[in-house]
Amino acid sequence: MERTYGETAPESRPSFWAIVWDWTKTLVLCAVIALTLRAFVMESYTIDGACMEPLLETGQRVFIFKIPRLLDRDPARGDIIVFRYPLDTSRDYIKRVIALPGETVAIRRGQVYINGQELDQSAWPVTVDLHRYPDYPEREVPEGHYFVLGDNRPESEDSRVWGFVPEDNVKGKAFLLYWPIWRLAWLG
Repeated sequence: MERTYGETAPESRPSFWAIVWDWTKTLVLCAVIALTLRAFVMESYTIDGACMEPLLETGQRVFIFKIPRLLDRDPARGDIIVFRYPLDTSRDYIKRVIALPGETVAIRRGQVYINGQELDQSAWPVTVDLHRYPDYPEREVPEGHYFVLGDNRPESEDSRVWGFVPEDNVKGKAFLLYWPIWRLAWLG
């Protein structure tokens, strides 16, 4: 049969197996991308406990950014980090970095002092602890370690109780509170 101008050739439909192969390639690619992101870029963390209230509450979820750790960028004072608990590395904790390696830290009547200077914590929603752990003797943070505290100090077991967090235990920096969605907030 002769084709005339303006006619289109009949479309051939892909076979069932061609469609399955296309979907398989797409799903495998998505899985590789997702696993790579989770392993090297960011991870979700669910808050468990009252140690970071009122900013972070039980059941809320945050994303942690792992890239700074891969690029040898150390956490800064005020960063909220997720780390492997030093006394049981199968558990993850979330706390705020207060003192950095080489600094001295002390707590007197609930107020934190870094290198003898009172730490301004007005930018953080801190509940001061005047009863449970109101004082902490001056100590130097060892190289390769951090001193961390929960924002809800009366309810937080942190560096005051179990010591410093080794740098190698830090998994990443919390940067986005994403669940529940109505509490969406940038954490820094």
